[in-house]
Amino acid sequence: MLRFLFFFAALLMTSATIAQDFDALQYRNLGPYRGGRVTAVAGVRVAPSTFYLGATGGGVWKTDDYGKNWKNVSDGFFSTPSIGAIAVVQNDPNIVYVGTGSDGLRSNVIEGRGMYKSIDGGTTWDFIGLPDVGQIGAVRIHPDNHNIVYVAAIGKAFRSNPERGVYKTTNGGKTWEKVLSISEETGVYDIEFLPSNPEILFATAWKAERKPWSIISGGTPSEGGIYKSVDGGKSWDKITKGLPEELVGKIDLAVTQAD
Repeated sequence: MLRFLFFFAALLMTSATIAQDFDALQYRNLGPYRGGRVTAVAGVRVAPSTFYLGATGGGVWKTDDYGKNWKNVSDGFFSTPSIGAIAVVQNDPNIVYVGTGSDGLRSNVIEGRGMYKSIDGGTTWDFIGLPDVGQIGAVRIHPDNHNIVYVAAIGKAFRSNPERGVYKTTNGGKTWEKVLSISEETGVYDIEFLPSNPEILFATAWKAERKPWSIISGGTPSEGGIYKSVDGGKSWDKITKGLPEELVGKIDLAVTQAD
């Protein structure tokens, strides 16, 4: 019992020391001071000092010194400054995919203009299609093949459009296939891989549109909610058990690496 008390006291002292160490750390604004709120952030595992961010109206920015300095890398290349999602190929961080069109349908939202790709770490960019999908909520790169990419298209901010859904490319963005379509009013906000098997995908459907007098966010479970594919997006099943049975709104997903 005495040994346990000594151990517990030592544990408390260690915890207190750790807490004091973290007390010295304070959040601070690292910028950049242009373009509104940040809507997308991506890091590079093999280069921990390198990050990209995308803003609602400021384009894509890059830092290679942990945020001390930021440089805009999209000006002159992108036809819109509104960014929805950024994804970096982790085993080749020179390759970066960006989906335009911020994912929040606010009163002053700027519409998206499709997908862009860089193969030189953001120095130059090429437009790679999907100009009419509207806002883009997520871009996911296959962990074993950087030419396989999925895009979650929310849709046009101010009107319904048939281009909403999930798109897939197997050739690095040269061509795209629409692999999930729900309706002209309901798009897809998020898409995630199962870490242990990238053929298994989860996607979240969201009915959303900005009207001059209101914002439509959410719809019936017949369209909105969670969809699952076990064959790389060729087919999808709706997941309903345990989820809301009336209004279904905006859903974001995260899948644990451990289980």
